[in-house]
Amino acid sequence: MKNIIVIVFVVTFLTACNSNVNNLKDSSKEDLSKIEGTWKLVYGEIRENDSIQIRDISKSEFIKIINKTHFAFFNQQKESSEGFYGGAGTYSLNGNDYVEKLSYIDNLQFRNHTFPFKVEIKGDSLIQSGTEEVKELNMKRYIIEKYIRIK
Repeated sequence: MKNIIVIVFVVTFLTACNSNVNNLKDSSKEDLSKIEGTWKLVYGEIRENDSIQIRDISKSEFIKIINKTHFAFFNQQKESSEGFYGGAGTYSLNGNDYVEKLSYIDNLQFRNHTFPFKVEIKGDSLIQSGTEEVKELNMKRYIIEKYIRIK
C-alpha cells in the first residue's frame, strides 16, 4: 500500500513539474508572439546629459519590424527622399528584458553593439525604454519610444 501511495505521489509531482515547464515555455512563446509585428513610432524622447529632446514625428515615419529572431527599423521623411536611414539585427526577449544587437547600419561605430531595453506591451501599444551607450562615440542617452501596431 505504501508503494502505491509513493508511486501516486511521484507521478503527481512529475506531472505538476511538467505542467509548470510547459507553462513557462508557453509564456515565453506568448511574449515573443506579442512583440512580433510591424510597429509605428508615435512618441520618442531622448534624455541626454541635462536635456530632454522630444522627437518631431510630424514630418517623418519611423517603422520597426520584429519577427521571431530579428528586428529592423527605418526612418523616412514624408515629403522628401532625404534623411532616410535604417538598421537591423537580432534580439532576445526574456520577460520585459529586450536586448537588440545592431548588426546592419551605416554607422560603423554602432555596428555590433547591444542595447538593453525594457519593453511593455499593452494591447496594440509597445513601450520601449532604456539606455543607449556607445563608448567610442562618448554617447550615453536614455530613450523612451512608444509605438502602435500596424495591422
